[in-house]
Amino acid sequence: MLKRTSQLFGNTAKTEECVKIEVEDDRTGMSPETLKRAFLDNLFYIQGVSFTDATKYDYYVALAYTVRDRLLQRFLKTIETYKKNRPKIVCYLSAEFLMGRHLGNNLVNLGIYERVEQVLRELGLELEEILEEEPDPGLGNGGLGRLAACFLDSLATLEIPAIGYGIRYEFGIFHQLIKDGWQAEVPDNWLRFGNPWEIPRPDETVEVKLGGHTETYYDSKGRQRVSWVPERTVIAIPHDTPVPGYKTNTVNPLRLWKAEASEAFNFEAFNAGNYDRAVEEKINSETISKVLYPNDNTPAGKELRLAQQYFFVSASLQDLIRLHLRNNNRLDDFHEHFAIQLNDTHPAIAIAELMRILVDEHGMDWNQAWDITQKTFAYTNHTLMPEALEKWSVSLIQKLLPRHMEIIYLINHLFLEQVRSWYPGNEQLVREVSLIEEGEDKKVRMAHLACVGSHAVNGVAALHTELLKRDTLRAFAFLWPHKFYNKTNGVTPRRWLLLSNPLLSQLITSKIGDGWLRDLHQLRKLEKYVSDQQFRQQWREIKHKNKIRLADYIHKKLGVEVDVNSIFDVQVKRIHEYKRQHLMVLHIITLYNRIKRNPNIDIHPRTFIFGGKAAPGYFMAKLIIKLINSVAEVINSDPDVRGRLKVIFLPNFNVSLGQIIYPAADLSEQISTAGKEASGTGNMKFAMNGAVTIGTLDGANIEIRDEAGHENFFLFGLTADEVYRLKASGYNPYQYYEQNQELREVIDRIADGTFSHGDKELFKPLVNHLLYEDTYMLMADYQSYVECQKQVAAAYKDKEKWTTMSILNSVRMGKFSSDRTVKEYCDEIWKVSPVRITLE
Repeated sequence: MLKRTSQLFGNTAKTEECVKIEVEDDRTGMSPETLKRAFLDNLFYIQGVSFTDATKYDYYVALAYTVRDRLLQRFLKTIETYKKNRPKIVCYLSAEFLMGRHLGNNLVNLGIYERVEQVLRELGLELEEILEEEPDPGLGNGGLGRLAACFLDSLATLEIPAIGYGIRYEFGIFHQLIKDGWQAEVPDNWLRFGNPWEIPRPDETVEVKLGGHTETYYDSKGRQRVSWVPERTVIAIPHDTPVPGYKTNTVNPLRLWKAEASEAFNFEAFNAGNYDRAVEEKINSETISKVLYPNDNTPAGKELRLAQQYFFVSASLQDLIRLHLRNNNRLDDFHEHFAIQLNDTHPAIAIAELMRILVDEHGMDWNQAWDITQKTFAYTNHTLMPEALEKWSVSLIQKLLPRHMEIIYLINHLFLEQVRSWYPGNEQLVREVSLIEEGEDKKVRMAHLACVGSHAVNGVAALHTELLKRDTLRAFAFLWPHKFYNKTNGVTPRRWLLLSNPLLSQLITSKIGDGWLRDLHQLRKLEKYVSDQQFRQQWREIKHKNKIRLADYIHKKLGVEVDVNSIFDVQVKRIHEYKRQHLMVLHIITLYNRIKRNPNIDIHPRTFIFGGKAAPGYFMAKLIIKLINSVAEVINSDPDVRGRLKVIFLPNFNVSLGQIIYPAADLSEQISTAGKEASGTGNMKFAMNGAVTIGTLDGANIEIRDEAGHENFFLFGLTADEVYRLKASGYNPYQYYEQNQELREVIDRIADGTFSHGDKELFKPLVNHLLYEDTYMLMADYQSYVECQKQVAAAYKDKEKWTTMSILNSVRMGKFSSDRTVKEYCDEIWKVSPVRITLE
């Protein structure tokens, strides 16, 4: 800790005394007195307001800068240590980083949450209210971006040198409103009032080329070379956000790139009266980092999406080359200093870009450059669905990235020559692994490029990895079985337990100490308390208080009262047909039909809670949201229901809302069609917080069930193999409708206009799809799901049984810490080691 020391000398008749007074630095000190002084100073000197005139937002900004000062001391020391020691650094390339609010998490990781809470209370302020003032940056769409955020937290906690690279979107994932039951999208202007956590680095700006053409020439040694002559260049300006580890001095950077024009204002055009053209370049360039995932249903949208991906990849690689050459005049050991992880296929163009930089800009031999490239990159696949594997039109890449298309063709040519030499005459294999999908509109298969250009490929759950090797990427697994790894996802317990569920965290720590926050397997020590009546009662009381907190939020946001003694039955995640939110709706309508037939039927009260966003162009997902809200409108107001069923759709699900929902859930709905979900991480967050899962054998559900114990998991539905066989044999969903009376009554109630004010056309697309296509096999799984829900109701009525299931689900989730996942990457794929950061 930095300290200022002053000495006061006092003379007396008999002796001279020296009194040493130590005063903490206001920018780094951690004592309550120093924190209070720094907070008040920042309020005055940064926000420019007195304490009495300040708003809650002023308090938030002042506190954010107070915390940031403490982070910066560690951040700069971390960077200095990396420069000095030159360790191998993990570079995590991701189109999404769904970080959540920073303030609470940073207080937790610095170990000063309670201290700051007390300081603010002495000033008459409540930390919880101030935390609500921070915007929740929507720089991600769901699990992919949240996984990246958890990994950055774990990397810093494990003291692993790392940099996260992405895009500083001006507008993140849209803010979701519900209007007349439909999703409406409005911009997420999270930067409206600035961002106290980021540090712009304009001195480290790089140029990114786009469009144009290539030219060949001969260098001084007579070698043929290629030069890319771009149509335009865009400026990439880095903005660093410090990401601290939990109670370590390591603070790693998340570097997000902002796009700006190389010439922001055309003065000549302006003077000529052409005001639009005067700012045209500025608008076109800044559009690149304007919005997360622009709609790519149009050619312009596709071009923008590809430009975004290349923009942040090129800027990041140029940044790494610059870092490397600062202390090293050669690039042949680049792969020994950087391990680059591709988070899905969005950054896969990085493989062609690194080849371009090494070969075209640094004159490296192709074979040597290719060897370095393969040793540098590793690829994480996040999907089994062929339609979700990115493919870019060859013509689009030729237009936007002409040199990269040439490089991809050459990579493909050399690769296919190898395949033919290994397996002569096997043209089927050649077609299957080719980077180019032939046809009228040729496409580049980005997952294939990632597999060929990486030394490691991993899935994110045991089943997912097996299905990748068996189906989605089977040809590459055949060629290179040694490349394939499984790395089951995890989540950080700092945000998803300590910050989200402080009451449960306090109970856990009171029994086993706080070591579990860095080693989640220690939760197993709590199993000895499973039969302890006092512990069980405390567990139930905490769940009840968390349910009250969520109920208060629901009432505040929607004006709906919910019964906190009901089963909180929850599904919150991206809205997609394969995730089957509408299967949960079918069960709700089943219970409603039973009540309508017999209003006095014994049904344990349930509150069904949904949350999640549909992609703006995904009609069926939006129709599912409309169905949920339409069913809620009818059921919540029907006097026959008598409060036994409540249906809630919480708008704008995000990280902050998840921190309220996960601790309050009784039942976690993980009901995707088996073989479709790569892993899931919401399932882990629910279970850690004591929710019991109802689910299929899909994604990480399988491993959660194995860890929690099969008796503590409600299993239903077809397996992935059964899904495959049923489809292969000619699946007919209509026969389930004909043969199952309850299912037929549910579908008929949707079709007859009960939930659409008599409009029989509104839900017709959904009904027809279920009856005649049912891609995700809801009809086949319906009966198994409904019967399993009966087991849920019976178990919940047995308070003691449910308490045991809840406790064991939580305390057996040690495997699902992102610390474990990241350590496996470090040991098996990245080959990196921790670096201790020491403060003077």
